[in-house]
Amino acid sequence: MKKTNYSSMLQSITAVLSILLLSITSVESLLAKNIQVNVAASGGLDTTLRHRKARPSSRGDATAIDGSNSKLQLLVQERHVVLENSIVRVNLSNPEGLITAIQYKDIDGNLLDHGSAEDSRGYWDVVWGEPRKNGTMDKLRTTTFKVIVQNENQIEVSFTRIWDTSLKGKVMPVNVDKRYIMLKDSSGFYTYAIFDRLKGWPELSIGEARIAFKLSEEKFHHMTITDARQREMPTYQDRQKGQPLAYPEAVLLTDPVNPAQKGEVDDKYQYSTENKDTGVHGWISVNPPIGLWMIAASNEFRAGGPNKQDLTSHTGPISLAMFISSHYSGEDLAPKFENGEPWNKVFGPVFVYVNSAPEAKKDVFTTLWEDAKVQLAKEIKSWPYSFPASDDFPASDQRGTVTGSLLVRDRYVNKRDIAGKSAYVGLAPPGDVGSWQRECKGYQFWTTANADGSFSIQNVRAGEYNLFAWVPGFIGDFKHSTMIKISPGSKQNLGKLVYEPPRAGPTVWEIGFPDRSAAEFRVPEPNKKFMNKLYANREDWFRQYGTWERYSEMYPTRDLVYTVGVSQYQRDWFYAHVPRKLGNKSVPTTWSIVFEIKKILPSGTYKLRLALASATYAELQVRVNDQKAAKPLFTTGRIGKDNAIARHGIHGLYWLYTVDVPGILLRPGQNTIFLTQTRTSSAFYGFMYDYIRLEGPPSNVA
Repeated sequence: MKKTNYSSMLQSITAVLSILLLSITSVESLLAKNIQVNVAASGGLDTTLRHRKARPSSRGDATAIDGSNSKLQLLVQERHVVLENSIVRVNLSNPEGLITAIQYKDIDGNLLDHGSAEDSRGYWDVVWGEPRKNGTMDKLRTTTFKVIVQNENQIEVSFTRIWDTSLKGKVMPVNVDKRYIMLKDSSGFYTYAIFDRLKGWPELSIGEARIAFKLSEEKFHHMTITDARQREMPTYQDRQKGQPLAYPEAVLLTDPVNPAQKGEVDDKYQYSTENKDTGVHGWISVNPPIGLWMIAASNEFRAGGPNKQDLTSHTGPISLAMFISSHYSGEDLAPKFENGEPWNKVFGPVFVYVNSAPEAKKDVFTTLWEDAKVQLAKEIKSWPYSFPASDDFPASDQRGTVTGSLLVRDRYVNKRDIAGKSAYVGLAPPGDVGSWQRECKGYQFWTTANADGSFSIQNVRAGEYNLFAWVPGFIGDFKHSTMIKISPGSKQNLGKLVYEPPRAGPTVWEIGFPDRSAAEFRVPEPNKKFMNKLYANREDWFRQYGTWERYSEMYPTRDLVYTVGVSQYQRDWFYAHVPRKLGNKSVPTTWSIVFEIKKILPSGTYKLRLALASATYAELQVRVNDQKAAKPLFTTGRIGKDNAIARHGIHGLYWLYTVDVPGILLRPGQNTIFLTQTRTSSAFYGFMYDYIRLEGPPSNVA
């Protein structure tokens, strides 16, 4: 019988215990640094895993962690960082800070597209370059990860990239700090980014800045932007099989998965909205019944003010949060920094919200959408958030408030001052009258005035601003003469402010309604070959593809003639002044305004006010009573790059011109003003008018 070596066995046990004790000590040391460790981790999250239920990964990725309590958890792995609570789990690449997976409760799989590469699922990106040169996309892959806050109520992590001269020409010359926040029992996560550019750095232009998500194609098929704009969307593959139209974004669906969509046009620009209306939008899955939403409680960090239009969600399924872009504006809204110019700006936070509906609910779409709107209201009420840890994001007690009331004084309209009802009133960085709509470096804070013209602009960051306004029903822009200085906790009442819109004399005639939009004019019935069924109602026809082409069909040989007192602008004034298609070429178009004046003041000066809602590489020439005059009375020269006609926007940037018309050019009886759009290189070159008015010479008014 073999003798047992108890001494050797004891030594072996002691060695094992020592190793085990050392391992426990190492784990405790890591936990003491607020880092939870999955000792089995060897890589990224397997996106086919069920939420928080460990399963083997076929790719050797890390398994998800078991746990059903509501505690926040932060897992730091070699290549991934995971934030989770009892509802949502978010996977971030380490150290790049890309969003590679979002999981919700016990729903199988990733809510992002697991078929896409990890750097194409959820990410911040910019398009940048040197001014006047083509831009380069940068997904802002960062190089350093850091835990900023970790406690029982909140986790905030930071992913940073620091620029230096060795990176010149390779990445955007801006320090980038991407932040992600998860709160206890919150059904989603927050993200914001801090861009910091130091003095002395090279010149720079930023054409676009945004957050983008490519969602799961298997789950998300229904898109919702507003109460009226929601539908089942075509797939990415439907677009790939479709027929490209006049530009790459517009595709005619020829063999879609859903046969009911055959013959429709899909174009991401059909789903744009104004900044002021981009509080919440997103996608809905029926099976399982969940929604994923982009929620922005404030627009202070967006470029271009409340009326700037931009993309939201579109076929992919793609969901976006846009901060900077040249859409509907051109390069005017692409910030340009001179050599050495410093800059700092915080974009966000925005809230990525995930919700679900009971399986028994029949109307999943309404249930999830209404809940998303309720969540938006909660986020707005909580703004500015108290939890972001960066000093670059000031809390409410570090902000100020400006109040007052706006009146409009136009004695040719009313002998008394008129309340600035529904006026857009805002604070923006100092600039000229109307500069706010092209401002894209700083912050803007806007509100709409009450029926009596009173307004309150709250939660304004400390700094210097001009107060701007524009009033529906009146042309032009208001700028308060005094600089507004906001300090932490300040409350300023500006009292009664009076806007005197451009006016020199009584109205002879007018066309349209001054609201910076061409929506009141004739938008023709869409071509049935290129319909998007979502926009079958007349008020949405401008969103249909090809409406600009209808001008050549409606006026094949002779241009538009508008007779004052007979014509109606809703019926007889085409919404877009574009070239006429003549065979294989386009030709200039001249619109005629015919009007009667019984008595002329030859020595007087009449004023033609031209308010434009959009301009795209166009030139407007004005002639009076002589269409063939070699030299026009007035020309804008070539102006505008907003491309709103092609992108289904009923407006772009606002332009206002005043043309002096000498009385000697007019005659008693019938007169004609000719408006010629001369540029014809593209079918999309042209104008959209907002409002046109002819004023007589000044007269005595009370």
